[in-house]
Amino acid sequence: MNISQAAQRTGLTSKAIRFYEDRGLFTPPPRSLNGYRDYHDQHIEELTLIKQAKAAGFSLDECREFVELYRDPQRRSADIKARTLEKIEQLTRQLDEITQIRQRLISLAANCPGDDNAECPIIARWTQGCHQNSPES
Repeated sequence: MNISQAAQRTGLTSKAIRFYEDRGLFTPPPRSLNGYRDYHDQHIEELTLIKQAKAAGFSLDECREFVELYRDPQRRSADIKARTLEKIEQLTRQLDEITQIRQRLISLAANCPGDDNAECPIIARWTQGCHQNSPES
């Protein structure tokens, strides 16, 4: 099948498929006599795996690892589970960081009158301390 058909079957764009191929994320498709890529079921499965892993928050390098595991008949589900649990831990840390940032912003916004005056507690807080070590202060 050609790239348009592969795109339709995977829900990816042709551009995304070429990008993933250029990055070596999946098995390169053979070329037909006319030079066009000839995709097979294995390519569709690998591309679908990449799409699903990306949607789950995995990086391109992590997607490449999943494709390599997919290709490996000796793979262990424990390895895949371990990578998934690592991603969960990473996402939990990111959520905690985002929650802390959100709370700081809520606090800053609550202390700002948001009026027409030039004085802004948000800017004042963010620039606090930048002149303490300056020779001009």
